[in-house]
Parts: sequence; structure tokens; C-alpha cells
Amino acid sequence: MCEEAAAAYRRARQQWLLPAVPIVPVALFLVAPFALFLFTSSSDLRLQLPRIRIEYDRHGEAPIDERTTMPPPPSPSPPVPGAESDDELQRLPLLRQLTDPPYSLGAAVSDYDARRARWLRDNPRFPALVAPGRPRVLVVTGSSPRRCGNADGDHVLLRAFKNKVDYCRVHGFDVFYSNAVLDAELSGFWTKLPVLRALMLAHPEAELLWWVDSDAVFTDMLFEPPWGKYAGHNLVVPGWHDKVYGARSWLGINAGSFIIRNCQWSLDLLDAWARMGPRGPVRYRYGELLGKALSDRPSYEADDQSALVYLLVTQRARWGHKTFLESSYMLHGFWVDIVDRYEEMRRRNHWAGAGGERWPLVTHFVGCKPCGGQYASYDASRCRRGMERALNFADDQILGLYGFQHESLNTTAVRRVRNDTGGPLDAEDEEIGRLLHPMFRTRI
Repeated sequence: MCEEAAAAYRRARQQWLLPAVPIVPVALFLVAPFALFLFTSSSDLRLQLPRIRIEYDRHGEAPIDERTTMPPPPSPSPPVPGAESDDELQRLPLLRQLTDPPYSLGAAVSDYDARRARWLRDNPRFPALVAPGRPRVLVVTGSSPRRCGNADGDHVLLRAFKNKVDYCRVHGFDVFYSNAVLDAELSGFWTKLPVLRALMLAHPEAELLWWVDSDAVFTDMLFEPPWGKYAGHNLVVPGWHDKVYGARSWLGINAGSFIIRNCQWSLDLLDAWARMGPRGPVRYRYGELLGKALSDRPSYEADDQSALVYLLVTQRARWGHKTFLESSYMLHGFWVDIVDRYEEMRRRNHWAGAGGERWPLVTHFVGCKPCGGQYASYDASRCRRGMERALNFADDQILGLYGFQHESLNTTAVRRVRNDTGGPLDAEDEEIGRLLHPMFRTRI
């Protein structure tokens, strides 16, 4: 009896415990979140709880600290094309102060003429004169290292460089394109000076360096400057004697296209010229000086063109006698007066001799900014149309060598104008023959 009673008791106890087993986890599941919410709602307790943050694998990114309790900062907006980024600004050197030593392009170079003469003598394969009376010329140009801020800017710069390459190929010149700022202190239009100095020292075989702005277009592909005319000079700048030495006008020259000889005199000129260019207080102080010394110039920061005029008028004995102010042809032609007259020039002067009496050697788009910017002086669409016409006008002179021509100066579309029959000069066009590379002309 006792065993039967004990067994009955165990069966009754199991029936009573079994339904109670799932009650405990269910109760904890329902009550725990509510209790946790009440616990963490207190501001005193909330910050004491550890925060767990799950981060998936991000290739190439720095790990994130899980202890961070503040949300990450918003992503910076993309930089404006052509503008200096914060990172670039942080890498710039400190602004040169007026109490600092005068700026220098680099270590002083002395006795350069004798050293260069020795190098030329020891390297006869690289003569400074490629033919009697014909110097070795290095055309130098460039643009900003940053991409343009508008859709058409980079395309225009590419076509403008292609134009310079065509001109150099026709005349057998070397060409160097720079899109690097070699010295951060000489920014903007001053960047040409350290480039020219570096190229002079690196290329002793180059007798003349010809700087051409990125917005300047060769528009007479046949004409070549009269080198013999400049044999006694080291600097050739488009300009006018009376405007520079008489009126002291900062517009008496244009520094967008000039020729400089590879010699000690030129290195000294570049050093004296560059002292007015460091960004910051020095450039602004020299801008005030230029505004007082030159006529019709406001007192904004110093620019390279005004600085060169200042050197010529204030130190004429040192720099003026070796500087040739060229006005007999258009080493620099102001585009506003030119671009709408190309068709007329071509009809009237097709058989005339090359040079200023025919059409401009260089059409310079002063006041236009191919990359855009707040300092443009002319409407962008007007500039774009003018550059298109100038580039097509120059390109027609090259395409003619291959039997093609633009349908008009306002379009890039081309048409065939000559059917070749087996020889490059079947058209018997004397001008086409003269556009061949100098090495080939002698074989015609």
C-alpha cells in the first residue's frame, strides 16, 4: 500500500510541475525588456552602460573605435573643381612676411655662360644652333594641375595644347607642357618663372625659351619669328617703346607670349622679377608700389606683367638695353579685334607673305578663363566661340596638308578639299610645302 501511495504522489507532482516549466522563460522574455527600458531611461544610468557598435569589414578604411558614443561627423561636400582643397591649403608654406629675407628662386647661379659654353662644347650632338642663324627653341606652356570647373574647359585646353604641338612640329621646335606648381609661393600667373628657370638649367642645349600662355593660340602656323633680328637681345616681349618708357603703362607689354635667351642675364632677371611674386603680404605690398609707380594701374596684388614693366622703367640701364619690344608683327594679338575677321584675312592675304602683314602669329584670349572663374572679363560663351574660331582657323592650315578643311570656322566638322593622286604635294600648293617640317623642306 505504501508503494502504491508513493507512486500516485509522484504522478500527481509531475502533472503539477510540467505546465509550470515554460512559465519562467516566458516571463523573463516579457518582463526583461520593460525592466531594461526603465533602467536605462535614467540619465544618470544611461551613460554608464557600454555601447556595442557592429562594423562590417570596410576595405581600405581605418577601424572605428567602438567606444565612440557620438555619431560620426557628416561627410564633407565634394571640393569645387579648380578650387584649393583644405588639404592643399594646409600643405602650403607659411606666408612670407615683409621682415623675412627677400624671396629667391633657388641657389644663386654664377658664371653660367661659361659653364653652358663648356657643356655645349662637350656635347656637340646638341648644338644651340640647329642651322646657321637658326637657334634651338623650346616652347613652354602649361595650365593648372587641377581639373577645370566647367565641362568645356579641359577640352579647350587640350585643343590649345594640340595647336602648340602642331606649330612646334612644323618648325622643328621642342615643346614642354607644365601642369605642376613648382613653387607654392609663386602661384597664379607667377608660376611661369620657376618653370622657365628650371628648364634653362636642365636644357643648356636650348638657346631660346618661348613662353606661351595656355589661352594663347598660334594662328599663323607658317610664320617664324625673325631670329636674326634679336641676336643682340636676351628678351623679346610684345610691346611699345612709348607706352613702356614714356607713359609707364602696365599695359605697354604683354607677358603672355615672350621669348627669353638661356643665359646668365636671363637667370638674373628671373631672380629680380620673382622677388615681387610671393603670395601674401609681399605680393600685396609690391602691388601698392606698382600702383604708384605705373600709370593706369590699380593697387591690387602684384602681377608678373606689371612687375616686368617696373623693372624696365626703374632699372632701364640694367634690363632695358637687352630687351626688345616687338610691335612689327603680332607676337601677341588681342582676340577681341581679331576673331571675327579671320575669313576676311584669309580672302585678302592668302598669298601674302607670312607675318603681321597677313594675320596674327598669336591670338591671345586675354580676359577669358577657359577653366572658368570669377576673374573673367568677358562672357564665357563669347570667349568659347572666339577660341573655337581661332583653333579652327589654325587647324585649317594643318589639315590642308592632308587635303581637308573645316566646313566653317564655327564648327569642328571637316570636309575633303583635295583628292591626292599619290604624292604629298600633288596640289602644287607652295604654302602647303612650306608647312612641312624643316627637315623635309630641303628635300622638296
